[in-house]
Amino acid sequence: MKDASGRPVIVVTGTGIVTALGEGKQDNWATLTAGKSGIHAITRFPTEGLRTTIGGTIDFVDVDPFNCASFTSEIATRAAREAVEQAGAGRAGDFPGPLFLAMPPIEMEWPMREKILKSQPRHESADYGDLIASARPFAGDDREDCLFGSVGEHLASTFGTKGSPISLTTACASGATAIQLAIEAIRRGETDAALTVAADGSMYPETMIRFSLLSALSTQNDEPEKASRPFSKNRDGFVMAEGAAALVIESYEHARARGASILGVIRGGGEKADSFHRTRSNPDGKAIVGAMTAALADAGCEPDEIDYINAHGTGTPENDKMEHFAVNAIFGERASRLPISSNKSMIGHTLTAAGAIEAVVSLLTMEHQRIPPTINYDIPDPAIDLDVVPNVARDATVTTVMSNSFGFGGQNASLIFAREPA
Repeated sequence: MKDASGRPVIVVTGTGIVTALGEGKQDNWATLTAGKSGIHAITRFPTEGLRTTIGGTIDFVDVDPFNCASFTSEIATRAAREAVEQAGAGRAGDFPGPLFLAMPPIEMEWPMREKILKSQPRHESADYGDLIASARPFAGDDREDCLFGSVGEHLASTFGTKGSPISLTTACASGATAIQLAIEAIRRGETDAALTVAADGSMYPETMIRFSLLSALSTQNDEPEKASRPFSKNRDGFVMAEGAAALVIESYEHARARGASILGVIRGGGEKADSFHRTRSNPDGKAIVGAMTAALADAGCEPDEIDYINAHGTGTPENDKMEHFAVNAIFGERASRLPISSNKSMIGHTLTAAGAIEAVVSLLTMEHQRIPPTINYDIPDPAIDLDVVPNVARDATVTTVMSNSFGFGGQNASLIFAREPA
């Protein structure tokens, strides 16, 4: 089957998800539609002296979170396993396509730096780089876990994906970018199937301090479950969280030929960057509007066909304002009536994983014909006139969804999902 442009129709046959709300689609969907928050006080590491002491840490996974990529690798594997098992593509350990992985930049946290430094004889003249280089024979697996491609290599080995695994990071748009790369690979005829995974387990004191210095994090520590307030007048920043999601993406013909159940169609996607500032969007909104417009054009979809927008909706004053601007620019007078909600009000902001997590939630929304709410919407912002599905999930007819991901550095992506081929 081809779309209106003569390209292969792209479908999703398996999904997996891990967030602070739980592991697997069943637990996450039940909690999201119940309007429950997964944000809580951080207990994994000391928070004395931090301005923000709350987050969406995944505390039910027993992995050393300071071992660089090991935590990200574990939650990525869990999400991918759920997706691959549901899709039934290939055989165990023999997936019939490439891997596209979105993950955070890998850095050594202080516990690992101290471990490596303690393993070395003291050299007064040696700098940090010399010590890391000389530690290679001593650090072993710890050093390997700090290499950017290590998570991708682990996933490729575990699931038997084909070709070199592609690891990428485009800030908070990364999860959507990984899906976009899979779409393009299938359209070019390079593969009939792809495994896309996005994971982020980078909640450490250093990371939180960096975001705090940017005044990006909420400081509503007294009531963690109420801290993430997308689109509300009293929003004061995002709540950092961990998470992972995976999608098995195939051509319609490949999925049908093997008798796979189709969870939904990816009609298209669009990406635009503005390179205006390291953290802020250009006030003219051209890149955000451009990403959404490009997604509609790529999908061959008119704005009136969109039934629901899965918002980026971080809860920062800047982001929510710009997303509102873009929705108004594209949907005009319909903008105030079009349902738009933010899963981040319950999950928190999972950074590089967010786009893929919200893609899975978009597919679940169409499957169940129920829109998750934006919780903590108690004080509406009069400058943001949107139907944010406040506080309570809503039954609705949803056949086509736009899912937005806007990242630091002006990296913006938007995806269009549908229940059936156009």
